[in-house]
Amino acid sequence: METQANKSPHTLFWIAGIAVTVFSAVGIAAIMGWIPTSTSSPSNSAVIAKQSTAPAKKSTASANTASEQARAQAREQARAQARARCAECGVVESVREIDTKGEGSGIGAVGGAVVGGVLGHQIGSGRGQDVATVVGAVGGAVAGHEIEKRVKSSKSYEITVRFEDGSSRVINEANAPSWRTGDRVKVINGVIQSNA
Repeated sequence: METQANKSPHTLFWIAGIAVTVFSAVGIAAIMGWIPTSTSSPSNSAVIAKQSTAPAKKSTASANTASEQARAQAREQARAQARARCAECGVVESVREIDTKGEGSGIGAVGGAVVGGVLGHQIGSGRGQDVATVVGAVGGAVAGHEIEKRVKSSKSYEITVRFEDGSSRVINEANAPSWRTGDRVKVINGVIQSNA
């Protein structure tokens, strides 16, 4: 019987493995919120558009700046009219759940140390029993502290509202909101109300 020489996996398998790993890491980072989201406002895109359409010749430069000024004035008038119509009106842009981890007061660590020490004391005899008691107490303290932090954790909600004038505002609520992305709302004194 012949033995096959040790061959390394095909290059395509390496590339596929690396791609899957990178894709998974990016997906996890996006889900965990480690990757910031990108949003733009109309004023930023107008500035970028002005910078990217720089005129090449002097003669067209004055005509372009005059037309740019006229467009900027028209946009400003439209924003002023939108503000005059309904300054509090807007659309829900996003609703995000925020998990806030609680703080440990030490009670969980002490309780966990006692329970861990008692359980560790049940193992072995002599010096082994002493070591198991100490290890159980330390492990129980760490576990008890973590459990206390999780029990005291809370959830809040961030609702981003994009107003008709182009500005946006983030409003925090303690309870789960009934608002969904795209809902038309009014924000009066920091409280979101329906504008249907």
